[in-house]
Amino acid sequence: MSDIRRTSVWAAAAVVLLALPFYLDRFWLQAGLFAMAAAIGAIGINLLTGATGQLSMGHAFFLAVGAYGYCVLAGDGGDGLTGLGLPTWLAAALAVALAGLAGGVFSPIAGRLRGAYLGIATLALIFIGQHVLFNAHDLTGGSNGRDVPPLSLFGLTFDEREAVVAAVPFGSAEKLWYAGLVLLLACGLFARGVLRGRPGRAMNAIRDHRVAAGVIGVPVARYRAGVFVLSSMYAGLAGVLLALVFQRTVPDYFGMTLSLEYLAMIVIGGLGSVSGAVAGAALVSLLPQLLTRYSDALPLVSAPGAGGISPGEASRYLYGAAVVAVVLFLPGGLVRITARRSKPTPGTARTPGETA
Repeated sequence: MSDIRRTSVWAAAAVVLLALPFYLDRFWLQAGLFAMAAAIGAIGINLLTGATGQLSMGHAFFLAVGAYGYCVLAGDGGDGLTGLGLPTWLAAALAVALAGLAGGVFSPIAGRLRGAYLGIATLALIFIGQHVLFNAHDLTGGSNGRDVPPLSLFGLTFDEREAVVAAVPFGSAEKLWYAGLVLLLACGLFARGVLRGRPGRAMNAIRDHRVAAGVIGVPVARYRAGVFVLSSMYAGLAGVLLALVFQRTVPDYFGMTLSLEYLAMIVIGGLGSVSGAVAGAALVSLLPQLLTRYSDALPLVSAPGAGGISPGEASRYLYGAAVVAVVLFLPGGLVRITARRSKPTPGTARTPGETA
């Protein structure tokens, strides 16, 4: 694909995304926001697992740290739960830093373990996190969860109070849509810069051959620990955005299933690719919502308790099958399809801006 055509596609996509809040109803905006939050978290775990080769089963733990950290730091204690009452923009930034700190505490372990051993160690974070979320009632609200304070930034509050733009009322979903786009763009560009620069080459060397990377001078333990912290911060930011969209945090959401979904996202989309992480996150996060929306028109799929397969179960079957299909027939993930289309055919001359 030529540079001009690629730029045109990205420009058209940007215009469409910016215009969507003027035309879509709340369901589709929330679905898109869930996909944005999932994409941010998927980019983080793709840096860790796809680019560096560190298997993490505890990504949901760091999302929970971000989501609940924001609630505790921004809450005013009016609901009887612990809250520090910080400005919400500061609470969001500190919640992301708190998730990074949690990753930093675990990073010495991450720097020394690999493969299934690291996966088992990170799996323990899920059990620890679930125990804390259900039992630290003053902080988390227990099984009932706690309300999420709306974000305020530059005098704009992302709550249900309507702001009219071009005769279109903007509620919390419309406002958060643009905040989510900015965050996703910033996270994607930063991760892409990391992967294309010297750190990315070092990460790939560690993934492909850890001993050889050490021999040529790559500080393996330091890189593995650093990427774990960065991945945790991405997860923390995704957790904050999810909390703002949900408007309530509940412990059940941040369990093992969520971590498995994130692994499915990066496998389906493409390991080690930012665009692949976004594509996989969109597929895995939107599928259950679409099945729920159209369950009445789909065979075998029905509302929970109605006798058929629930939308949540059906979505897990489908993206589980997608993982198997990708592993068997498309090892590079969905991003491999676009790469094949953009690759020049044999005998075709390349323009100076094109690469193989």
